[in-house]
Amino acid sequence: MNIDGQLVGDYVRLAEDCCSQALSGGKPVSVFLRDVSAIDEAGRKLLSRLAGLGVRLIASGVYMSHLIKSLQREGTTQGPAGSAEGGQAHT
Repeated sequence: MNIDGQLVGDYVRLAEDCCSQALSGGKPVSVFLRDVSAIDEAGRKLLSRLAGLGVRLIASGVYMSHLIKSLQREGTTQGPAGSAEGGQAHT
C-alpha cells in the first residue's frame, strides 16, 4: 500500500481502514510512505500501531525515514514490532 501527500486528519482514518482490510487477509502488509509532506499526531500514532501489528513501514525522504526509524525504536521498547526501515522502495 502506498501513502502519498499528507497523513493528517480524515486521511489517517482512510489509511487505517485500508490497512485493516489488508491485514484481515492474513498476508504480510507493507506501507510505503511516498512523497508524504505532512503528518500529524494521529498519523504518527497510526504508524506506531501498524508497526506494532507487524506492518513493514518504508519511507522516502529524510524526515519520513527518520520517523520510521524512531517508530522502530519505540516498538522494540514496547514489545514486538514490525520491520520499519528508511530508504526508497524498489519495484
